[in-house]
Amino acid sequence: MRRSADALVVVLLGLLAVAAAEGDTMEAPLTGGSGSPARGRQIVENRQVSTCLLCHSGPFPEPHLQGNVGPSLDGVGSRLTAGEIRLRLVDPGKLNPNTVMPSFYAVDGLTRVGQAWQGKPVLTAQQIEDVVAFLAALRAP
Repeated sequence: MRRSADALVVVLLGLLAVAAAEGDTMEAPLTGGSGSPARGRQIVENRQVSTCLLCHSGPFPEPHLQGNVGPSLDGVGSRLTAGEIRLRLVDPGKLNPNTVMPSFYAVDGLTRVGQAWQGKPVLTAQQIEDVVAFLAALRAP
């Protein structure tokens, strides 16, 4: 019962953060705390968990398996704030309704979603925060 209540709190925090997004940023974390850059890196590099490297390249092993549809993630933390990164992960359609980047957390108003994913986020709130922490740490030399 306690785990269900904790999960509900995390979902509600996430929904509040999505609703509070202003302009091109979402400052409030989806969880009560910050993420882990180490876990975030694992999420970004794992094609079974996220699809980041299908479209993006960056400082990752196996450059021949990285995409070039989206911008490089090299130094992204120097170009965008954590809040800007968070919004781009949670609901990229808020910034560009024609984007091909999927929403990794928001589920409302989406039209091109596979049946298995309808109504379900791709990443959990904690996974989003972990990826934000990792990407925000990627600084240009």
